Amino acid sequence: MDTASMDAHDVVGAAPRALATEAVHAGRDDLARQGLHAPPIDLSTTYPSYDSRGEADRIDAFATDGADPSGPPIYGRLGNPTVARFETALARLEGTESAVAFASGMAALSAVLLARSAEGLRHVVAVRPLYGCSDHLLTAGLLGTEVTWTDPAGITDALRPDTGLVMVESPANPTLAEVDLRAVAHACGTVPLLADNTFATPVLQRPAEQGARLVLHSATKYLGGHGDVLGGVVACDERLAGRLRQIRFATGGILHPLAGYLLLRGLATLPVRVRAASASAAELVHRLTADPRVARVHYPRIGGAMIAFEVHGDPHEVISRVRLITPAVSLGSVDTLIQHPASISHRIVDADDRRGAGVHDGLLRLSVGLEDVDDLWADLDHALGGRAVTPVPLQAAAPLREPAAG
Repeated sequence: MDTASMDAHDVVGAAPRALATEAVHAGRDDLARQGLHAPPIDLSTTYPSYDSRGEADRIDAFATDGADPSGPPIYGRLGNPTVARFETALARLEGTESAVAFASGMAALSAVLLARSAEGLRHVVAVRPLYGCSDHLLTAGLLGTEVTWTDPAGITDALRPDTGLVMVESPANPTLAEVDLRAVAHACGTVPLLADNTFATPVLQRPAEQGARLVLHSATKYLGGHGDVLGGVVACDERLAGRLRQIRFATGGILHPLAGYLLLRGLATLPVRVRAASASAAELVHRLTADPRVARVHYPRIGGAMIAFEVHGDPHEVISRVRLITPAVSLGSVDTLIQHPASISHRIVDADDRRGAGVHDGLLRLSVGLEDVDDLWADLDHALGGRAVTPVPLQAAAPLREPAAG
């Protein structure tokens, strides 16, 4: 299953390619040699082999260090060629050696925690806010882990001999709070830093370049981008990837090949989608900030398509009055979604912990899609309860910085 990684990027002397180019071509560069244009979908669960000795050797190698089995596929739970293409592409976009895909973002995080616990490193240091289910998984100790919550300045003091992981999310769900990833990575010492990069995507930041050892995505969101596929992925170095593959094989949290195909297809338009939605989000931030019906607007320094804002009135009334915008959980789709975190995505977090992390009862989270920005504003204006004076639109923003992809 290594054909997807044998591409022009690996040719000695090949120049680094821009992120937009990698998004289109990574994981696909071998297709022309096979007479193909679109990536194939391999739905096989098992594969024939007449070389049982060679197959045994490959399984032994996988059992030793989780190495991605070379040669023909063996069994769907060990790996799949279509999923491998997506993993290759995502690793290239994040600038890591490897990536391991799972059935969901929570399955991916669970695998990381299990991998660290298997080495006797059950303690996690984490910074709030995190996605509500991530917070709950750590707090409830469902996988035998113990968590210490702290702010970024307290990370070093919170570390213990059995600390296996430090976890942050930046920009954070749902407040869009940011942390200095480079400073946090330095504070971690030798303990791996896991950065949830779901909101930013590699279009806006690449945490591995700032010292994170593991980069987590709920691939359901921007990587898929169309609200029609569930998935999760961890980008990391090959040593950690090997352990994650072993956990995935043992627990069965695999990504379906059709999901792998849809996620690979989603990556091709990721830079275009993120830039377009971010431009609309910046304009909406401008208008919301000037609106007297809005108490506060949260928007990260790095930009992006996510907005959080607090209203003076009843946030539930705002939710009930939208017509173009969809009131629903999740984010990162081509259509705009709005939700009330204290009622849904972060309801599972203790109320005092939730409010202490800035997830107030009046906070609304908006995932800006690809609709016309004036249509979105008209819907928000109506939902906020009346006509407001529309501020003068922002001047055209400078293009978002595009990081090199390799």
